[in-house]
Amino acid sequence: MSITSQRVFTIHPKQDPTVPLPERLRQLLVDQRRSWRDLADGYDALSAVKTRTVDCSSYSVKLQFNPRRITSTNARVDEKSIKMRRCFLCIENLPDDQRGVLYHDYFLVLCNPAPIFDGHFTISHVRHTEQSLGSYVADFLDLARELSPSYTVFYNGPKCGASAPDHMHFQACPAGVLPVETLSTDESRRVSIRKEDNLSFLTLRDLGRQVILIESPEKAKCELAVRRLLEAMQKVLRLTEEPMVNVLGTFADGLWRIIVLPRSKHRPDVYFRQGDDKVMISPAAVDLGGLIITPMEKDFLSVDAPMVEGIFAEVSLEASVVSQILDAC
Repeated sequence: MSITSQRVFTIHPKQDPTVPLPERLRQLLVDQRRSWRDLADGYDALSAVKTRTVDCSSYSVKLQFNPRRITSTNARVDEKSIKMRRCFLCIENLPDDQRGVLYHDYFLVLCNPAPIFDGHFTISHVRHTEQSLGSYVADFLDLARELSPSYTVFYNGPKCGASAPDHMHFQACPAGVLPVETLSTDESRRVSIRKEDNLSFLTLRDLGRQVILIESPEKAKCELAVRRLLEAMQKVLRLTEEPMVNVLGTFADGLWRIIVLPRSKHRPDVYFRQGDDKVMISPAAVDLGGLIITPMEKDFLSVDAPMVEGIFAEVSLEASVVSQILDAC
């Protein structure tokens, strides 16, 4: 199959693009909403989602009732289930009407047919290759810069939120829509851990989950810092595989800001309860970013501050462990 002729709406070249990437994505979304019925239905459903705010002890989150997200929230990501299903991000398995923006020759930016946001994109590798941030940090930083100022890029690790852990992909959402983005610039929350030449490591206080910030105006230093952090997590946690992380990336005023949410587990205990006691919340970057997706209305109506605080504490690494990691990187 020819990627260019069959799947590409337009090409965004690596060198000297004539049209900014956000504009290409806006054009793609307009075209796909017109030509792809399932996407149009997804955005019609998005216009009807409900939201409400939950005020916790030292922070607030938003809940979004979004029934169309049930497939992602309830995705089976165990090895056996993955092997038994067709990869929905592989080019040959995409819906007939789906097209994308070919980014730097090896990522295809696609409209997400079950959107959480007005402007929700999946940035999928053109080859079937495993989900791994460490192999694509430079691309993550390039995307953060080129999507600026319109979008934020984010990554879900293969064991903590990626519904296609066997296929490398990022996602993008409108910039500033996740509360943690605003909180990351709040001086009352920011705790400086270490400053090096044009590079800073920080944390955010009183958010009920651990948040690490990496900031730098230099791409090379930011890339190295992310790699150092992943390696330090592996060392402290005694892992051989990629540590569990959700990551958001922004670029503004000449500065990369990488928001890392280190994880201890994928899903909270309440997810595995039976019957009415089950709460279908499967936290990933969006949820830990402060927008919790609830595909079941009963959960949207019943989840309260103690439940949110309990879930965040359960799936996040402990503060003492994060301190050890930052000392080691």
